[in-house]
Amino acid sequence: MTIITGSLDLDWRCRHTWKRSSINTLWCLLGCSIGDFGTIAFFQFSNIVWPTLAIMSLAIVMGLLTSILLETFILSRQMALSVALKTAFGMSLISMISMEIAMNLLDILLTGGAILTWSVIPFMLLAGFIAPLPYNYWRLKALGKACH
Repeated sequence: MTIITGSLDLDWRCRHTWKRSSINTLWCLLGCSIGDFGTIAFFQFSNIVWPTLAIMSLAIVMGLLTSILLETFILSRQMALSVALKTAFGMSLISMISMEIAMNLLDILLTGGAILTWSVIPFMLLAGFIAPLPYNYWRLKALGKACH
């Protein structure tokens, strides 16, 4: 399948690009999951009653922050901290937000609220991985942009 993007033919069958974008997506998923799951678990285990939408919104924000912090830490081993932070902030927010929304919507659909269960977490992670993957592939293939 080829999609025309201006004068660039985008080949969606490039295994190397799928592999690279999958690795990038997994790193982002790790960072986002730490903040997202941590926030939901905090509310769940402390029995603090907030509206589901408020908990999920906070979980998304915390997921974005922990993803940026993890990326900054990883990149700071390869470059100056200020450059690493700038690179981490330059990551695709579209990718991270789509990941977070997919995970949290699935949680609500499967549990009825902001509730972590061992049976739902793998599905949340799968949704969080699949949702941004085509965009990450496109961004890497068409624009040559990746966070790693």
